Amino acid sequence: MPIKTIDVDALVAQTGNLFETVAILSKRSRQIASKMKADLDNKLAYFEGFEPELEDPRFQEEQKRISIEHEVMPEPTELAISEMFDAEIYFRDPLAESED
Repeated sequence: MPIKTIDVDALVAQTGNLFETVAILSKRSRQIASKMKADLDNKLAYFEGFEPELEDPRFQEEQKRISIEHEVMPEPTELAISEMFDAEIYFRDPLAESED
């Protein structure tokens, strides 16, 4: 996995605070990770109940293909950072809204 440098200042410019940016990115990456896990569970749920057929090489190849697809997907943190750079993440400051 290659290491990519990111412009932290560009991320911080959107919120004005490094800690807020990290909190937003961590929440979004957890959302993405849970969605990815749910998708994987849904795909693998198909194979439940096929106990005798699981020995069939076609079933094993299909399970292997699904697992490999999941492994080569980008990490949730990487997706959250790219969403933040593309301004696709909606966030708000509840303290600033209560002062208005």
